[in-house]
Order: sequence, then C-alpha cells, then structure tokens
Amino acid sequence: MNSFSLARRLAAEAVGSAFLLAVVVGSNLMGERLTGGDPAMTLLAASLATGAVLFVIISMFGGISGAHFNPAVTLGFLIRRQIPAGDAGLYVVAQIAGALVGVVVAHLMFELPPLVSADVARPGANQWLGEFIATFGLVAAIFLCMRFRPEMVGATVGLFIGAGYWFTISTSFANPAVTLARMVSAGPAGIDASFVPGFIAAQLAGAAAAALFCAWIVRDDPAQT
Repeated sequence: MNSFSLARRLAAEAVGSAFLLAVVVGSNLMGERLTGGDPAMTLLAASLATGAVLFVIISMFGGISGAHFNPAVTLGFLIRRQIPAGDAGLYVVAQIAGALVGVVVAHLMFELPPLVSADVARPGANQWLGEFIATFGLVAAIFLCMRFRPEMVGATVGLFIGAGYWFTISTSFANPAVTLARMVSAGPAGIDASFVPGFIAAQLAGAAAAALFCAWIVRDDPAQT
C-alpha cells in the first residue's frame, strides 16, 4: 500500500465508485431516453460511457487508493496479501456507500426518486456464469497488467468491461458494489433484489479464482527470482 492516509484512500474509493455508478445508471437512462427505448443502442451508449469513465477514474485515483472501486477486486488483493484485512473491509464499505451516492445523483439529474426498487429480472445459472467469467477476466486483467504493463491498467479495465457488456448475458456487472447499487436504480441498469445474491456469489468466486490463477501463472517468471 502507498503512503496516502487511510482516510484519503477511502475517500478516493468512495468518490470513484460514485462516479462509476452515476455513469452506469445515467448512461442507461440517457440511452433509453434518446433512443426511445431501443435496447441495443442503450447498451452501446452504456458500454462506451462505462469503459470511458473506468479509464478516467483509474487514472485519477490509482496512485492514491489503487483504484479498486469493486469489492471483488479488493478481495483479490486480500487473497494476494496486498491489502490488510481491516483496510479491505473499510474499502468495501466506502465502495458500496459511494456507489449508492452515484445512483442517487444519477436519479436526481434525471428527475427521478433518489432510490427505487428495481424490477429487472436477471434469472438463471447462465447469468451467474456470465458474472463469474466477467469478474475472473476483470481481476486477471488487473493483476497481470500490474505485473507486466502497469501503465495499461486503466485502458485494459475500461476495454474489458466495455466488451463485457456485449459478450456476457449478464452485461458484465462484475462488481458486488455495482450490483447492490443497481438493485435500487431506475431504468434498464437495474436488477431485482431476488437475483442479487447469485450475482454476488458468482462475482466473488470469479475474483478468488482469478487471484489464485494469476499467482500460479507467473510463479516461474524469472523476474520473480
């Protein structure tokens, strides 16, 4: 961990998570509004906006907090013993709180109630598989880029999540804080609360698998010895 105080790192995680959810929810609402509800164009708008904001917030806050913005990513760092357990728990609290603020801000901009009960059904093991794959890929991309191309982490994360909107049936939430926040979000970004536990379980499993895989895949790297 770097030399920034825990308070500053938590603030970075909260603000970054708020921006992320404001963009995820706001871009879905704007896409739906401008296209008259066309799902393909709404998905395109959201994927481009989300990929772009991930690059920006990682560039902004990466040097302060590590720019996790995601409890699954924090879990990966915890498994690899790159963050203390106490700090990890506080990171998760900051990420969830920031994500909820982002939803409220997006709703207020679009003149909607601050929080709603989302009713978008996302059922089935195929959705969980999509979340496992998306989170595995995201966490693996972060750790392997940090090892070999650290300057590319922001771009890689943005591109991967942008692609994940399209190649996963779940549209690549890949983030428990995002999932919880989208449970109280309006529009096509939402997820009915009954489907949240399955999503989060798949995300955490994907993150743990990725952390272990990345530790194994570079074990024989001569640069490590």
